[in-house]
Amino acid sequence: MSFQPNPGDELIINGTAYVVGRHPAAPGLAYAQAGRQGIVYQLNAKNGAPHEAKALKVFFPKFRIPAMVYQSEHMEAYGDIPGLQVCKRDVLTPERNGSLIAEQPDLLYAVLMPWVHGMTWFDCLTDQRQLEASDSLALARALAGIGSAMEQKGLAHCDLSAPNVMLPFFSEVELPEGTSAVELVDVEQMYSTKMDRPDALLAGSPGYAAHRTVHSGLWSAYADRFAGAIIIGEMLGWSDRVVVDKAWGESYFDQHEMQTPCERYFILRKSLESRWGSKVVELFSRAWDSQDLSSCPTFGEWLVVLNAVTEQGISVEAIEPEPAATETIESAAVGGLSSEAASSLSAPAPLKTEQAALLNQTALEQGERGVTDKLFRQARDLEQQNKPAAALEVYRSLYHFVEDGSPLHVEVSAAITGLEEQLNPMTPEQPEKTKAWYRSKAFIVTTAAAVVLLAAGIPAVNILADQSNQRQIEAAKQEEAAKAAKAAEEKLAAEQKAAQKLLTEKQRQEAEQQTKQQALAAQKQQEEQKKQQALIAQQVKYEAYLAQKEQNKQAAAKLAKQKAYDQQAKYEKYLALKKEQEARAAQEEAARKAAAEAEQKQKESMHARNKENVLQLISLYNKAYVSQEGGSAAKAKSFAKRFRTLYDSNPSYYRSVGEVGYRASSIYNFLGDTNFRLPKI
Repeated sequence: MSFQPNPGDELIINGTAYVVGRHPAAPGLAYAQAGRQGIVYQLNAKNGAPHEAKALKVFFPKFRIPAMVYQSEHMEAYGDIPGLQVCKRDVLTPERNGSLIAEQPDLLYAVLMPWVHGMTWFDCLTDQRQLEASDSLALARALAGIGSAMEQKGLAHCDLSAPNVMLPFFSEVELPEGTSAVELVDVEQMYSTKMDRPDALLAGSPGYAAHRTVHSGLWSAYADRFAGAIIIGEMLGWSDRVVVDKAWGESYFDQHEMQTPCERYFILRKSLESRWGSKVVELFSRAWDSQDLSSCPTFGEWLVVLNAVTEQGISVEAIEPEPAATETIESAAVGGLSSEAASSLSAPAPLKTEQAALLNQTALEQGERGVTDKLFRQARDLEQQNKPAAALEVYRSLYHFVEDGSPLHVEVSAAITGLEEQLNPMTPEQPEKTKAWYRSKAFIVTTAAAVVLLAAGIPAVNILADQSNQRQIEAAKQEEAAKAAKAAEEKLAAEQKAAQKLLTEKQRQEAEQQTKQQALAAQKQQEEQKKQQALIAQQVKYEAYLAQKEQNKQAAAKLAKQKAYDQQAKYEKYLALKKEQEARAAQEEAARKAAAEAEQKQKESMHARNKENVLQLISLYNKAYVSQEGGSAAKAKSFAKRFRTLYDSNPSYYRSVGEVGYRASSIYNFLGDTNFRLPKI
């Protein structure tokens, strides 16, 4: 670039005078920051406060795109979103800033926007600066809030990385009240349904790009989710010295480690769980294990979870483990499992010994995943291996850990019902309700009681001869049998009611799911319609822009003709002035040459005098040496002082001549200590 301003240079942009700022670490250089698309210079208004400074982004030739004007007009509306103040921007165009661009061609389509004070998250990472827990939480909440607000408006930054995340939170400049703790910069790649797709897409920054999308480029509404999860994880983990010391360098993760079971992932995951709770770890793991960007947690989910965490790093929803499970949880934690996974290992479940051992082995081998996901996959595998009984037991264990009403809860309930029907098929003569009745524990207990009573009555028939007593015993037996039958009927009715309730709930959930799907389809159709309308409006506006541009071109042609006439008159005046200036310059040149000749003569005279002084210095040194050797210390000291006086008149010259510098060093030593022996030179 030819545009390389010096600190203090003045630029007039849109009628306002700005001064190029000085770099705080190097006052002789302009305050500038280089990025992937250009260089940003700090501009200070002459009469403005420090926090009102502007940033002038000068793009490299590849990124000087005329459509930047149209893009900036749309981005202006997003400048009021906390964290996106750089969207309030002006683009330097030939129409409005022609004279400035003529002087500095590199300023074509440069962007003027607010200067964001404070360090970048990149600076915090590379400095390995450990944060307080409250600061980590504040930064993570701020970033989640910005991302949530952008998602609600269908926006995405598309190049979210440490250098593009500014931290006014640590600014040394006093900022206005309400300033966001985090600001995003380099928003030229921003995604919006109202903006055109950029010609050159960035593929994400190393250490923040999912390895499945790093080569394909990012430009979608989901583009920030994975990188946002990584940065939030870094911010929360940066209050832990272990995490800070383990960082790769310019980011916590090396790009080759992304979405792999690497050591840094487990260290950060363990830190997040111990300091911020299981819900934070769950969101981070979802992003890390995601197959695509749309599967990552939304920023809204992050914001909800982070708002439920206290500044001391303890979740307000955290539940203390029961005493009986403490030992199991602690032993599992030593093996690398989360507290949630350890709790599940100690939970009572009707599993067979072989199945429980298999589940525990799976949890220990894959401790980085959630317990529910592991149990669900294990049950699916058992189904595929044609082991319905074992799969049913795993599903029943999983049923206790899923949230009521969740999609997983509905799916597990349906799987349990299907496997029970597979293992206990109904006959055509036997309805489902009868199966539940005769297999119920109440029926079995009642039947056993009746059998015992009948068995007890046989000896009584043989012993008692009295017919009346026998009838009484039989009546008692019948009464007991009737009571048992009544209890069985009541139990059957309760089970039927519960089964009906479960069926109704399942139907309700299916209806809700179908309604949600229909609503999503309708919403998608509305979004497509809005997108088409936006494209039409964009085309209309672009045509109007071209028409206006043509009018401006014609007006500029007329103005150019008038300027040509004015220029001719100015040129004639310029020729007369030039002759006068040349005559004055000739006089000044003659005076300069005369002064140079006088100065040269003076230098030659001084040089001759210096040569004479060198000879005198050598003579004085020799006299001092001879006097000292002759035993006359006073005389030697007198010559030494005269030597020093003459030498100090021009030490820089005499030091460079032969051994005079060495003689001077010896004289100084002798004057400092009369016992010093002058060497013979």
